[in-house]
Amino acid sequence: MTLLLSLLSALLYALAAYLLLNCLYLLFFAVAGHRRARPLPAVAPGTTPRRICVLMPVYREDAVILETSRAALAHEYAGVFQVVVIADGLQPATVQAMQRRGIGVVEVKFERSTKGKALLQALSVLPAQAFDIAVVLDADNVMGRGFLNEVNHAFAAGYRVVQAHRTAKNQGTAFALLDTCNEEINNHIYRKGPFAVGLSSALIGSGMAFEYSYLQHLLTGIGETVGEDKELDFRIARDQQKICYLDHIYVYDEKIENAQVFTQQRTRWLASQWEFLKKYAGEGLPALLRGNVEFFNKVVQAFLVPRTLLLALLGLLVGASAVSWLLGLRVGPSPLVWAGLLATLAATLLLALPARLYNRQVLAAVLRLPYAIWCMCLALLRIRRTKTSFLATPHKAGTAFQLENR
Repeated sequence: MTLLLSLLSALLYALAAYLLLNCLYLLFFAVAGHRRARPLPAVAPGTTPRRICVLMPVYREDAVILETSRAALAHEYAGVFQVVVIADGLQPATVQAMQRRGIGVVEVKFERSTKGKALLQALSVLPAQAFDIAVVLDADNVMGRGFLNEVNHAFAAGYRVVQAHRTAKNQGTAFALLDTCNEEINNHIYRKGPFAVGLSSALIGSGMAFEYSYLQHLLTGIGETVGEDKELDFRIARDQQKICYLDHIYVYDEKIENAQVFTQQRTRWLASQWEFLKKYAGEGLPALLRGNVEFFNKVVQAFLVPRTLLLALLGLLVGASAVSWLLGLRVGPSPLVWAGLLATLAATLLLALPARLYNRQVLAAVLRLPYAIWCMCLALLRIRRTKTSFLATPHKAGTAFQLENR
């Protein structure tokens, strides 16, 4: 019995050390995110704006894409740009309606659809010499004012990859508010923070821009991964290319509004993290020894416990430790250690949350956090489903034109 308690105690101390590293990593970038990033240099007068192709991969989103592609076409840009919808499973009437409006359409069909394969197929069909930049949007995305002009500005400054600030266009339910908070915390910790200290922003799957030929290179051999943005992150880090983050330039994105879609989306995210942890875990330290800090940082991120599950785990450990110590079984760290880690994580999340989201509506939405944690646990149990099905997030039509002018 004593041996078992000693072994359990050692495991709990090891777990505490691992969770401490999680909390310190998040805290460091939460603090760094409040540092002002260096502004882009001014564009030389008379510089010709780059030619941009706005790519919108769509999987059976007829109602949404008619509105968002029209909003994309109406976007103001100083140069030449074209909107191209990569249509997978759209109705013929939808395709024809977009073509009548001057929106390019590339139709694709796969046995198992993924965004990466759709983008690669479109790039192989479109004339490469016609464009300098490829922008990637989701079916529900709407570009905020100045998006394309600022993307062009970043490329003029020498960047080959750019990530804009993706933010919510709907906050009508508790789950949508929680998802909004989660996205803004991600923006602060994984994009704004790293970029402020000279590292690359993380990609987020949409609101991204790439040097046109470089995107085709990055997508070559992308396969059927459920996390093409994470795979691109690793490939860009391996190339030691810096990803620029435009914190002040927005792309509006629909947030999920119910538990079922929340669970489905998180299942895909967890599967993606597990996929890349297995694939790249062994390359992190060798990359660091070669001086590639960017790649090492991406591997570290793959080792982090998702924040919602981290909150749940620390809360559980606080309770279990308190009970065991009250019963006289002083196994592992004291309850104060676990409570300290939980308090550090809570302070980190509050530090990373934008001031505009400190309101009563968000406070009310936090009451739904236990249910969101339960949904994350369900998602963890359903990871294997991503191997046999494409878990696309459904969207609905909204207020695209009003958003574009914010």
